[in-house]
Amino acid sequence: MSDARPLAIFLMGPTAAGKTDAAIALHEQLGCELISVDSAMVYRGMDIGSAKPSARELTRAPHRLIDIRDPADPYSAADFRHDALNEMRQISAMGGVPLLVGGTMLYFKQLVEGVANLPAASLAIRAHLAQRMKDEGLSALHRSLCEVDPQAGQRIHPNDPQRTLRALEVYYASGRPMSELWAEQEATLFPWRVVSIALAPEDRKVLHQRIAQRFALMLEEGLIDEVAALKQREDLHLNLPAMKSVGYRQVWEYLDGELDRAALVERGIIATRQLAKRQLTWLRRWQDLHWVDSQQPTALDKVLKLVRESGA
Repeated sequence: MSDARPLAIFLMGPTAAGKTDAAIALHEQLGCELISVDSAMVYRGMDIGSAKPSARELTRAPHRLIDIRDPADPYSAADFRHDALNEMRQISAMGGVPLLVGGTMLYFKQLVEGVANLPAASLAIRAHLAQRMKDEGLSALHRSLCEVDPQAGQRIHPNDPQRTLRALEVYYASGRPMSELWAEQEATLFPWRVVSIALAPEDRKVLHQRIAQRFALMLEEGLIDEVAALKQREDLHLNLPAMKSVGYRQVWEYLDGELDRAALVERGIIATRQLAKRQLTWLRRWQDLHWVDSQQPTALDKVLKLVRESGA
């Protein structure tokens, strides 16, 4: 039986793998409409550290869901799902093919699987929990999570502050464990027929080299000045999701005098490598994924062929 759902392309991969260049080529050669799947690019004023496409690139190939939030206003996976579905509906209604490109794998996952009916972010509860973490430490908060939501406590790593805080926030805002709310989520068929492509170098050493080169380039292009401008704002602090983004946190700590220049470079590269490792772990679990070695000269041709064969 043929699948009558409209087509959508997911172009995924670790940071520094070359996804933006491939997405622009797909837009220019096949007319795919691009939607960014990146938890840092949504924020205005965070351009260099997020590797946001340049103004020239965005003129050639507009990306939706870039520069849509202020860094002081947290953006969640649920927010992304709502916004991305709206953009996808608009593109499909006009006869186009939405191409979602990025490396925030949680966004991809929740876009397809749906999100539980979780309460909206509460700045007051979040500030209270952030103060508790400062006073008592992350391990104490994780123990509290294990008491009120054992399933979430087992699933969330004790060293994962963002997810620990979010799970506690959900519990205090709703009075119910987040795992219980997730269990109520009904599985529904995703409205699009998806072709998922992962662009990544097969050789991990190559990816590490690209990460180091790109971080050095970000510093040359003015990443420190970009973070310094953000740091001057009274409403921005390191507990905000935007400021926890890889690169931004390390530069912030450098500007606070906690790191010297050499340590900034080392920490920035290590944090980016860890991000890439997490992204690759997510990708290995993704079903029906087409892998393309980004270092092969024919990589773009292979991506184009996969998209053409899908009916785009």
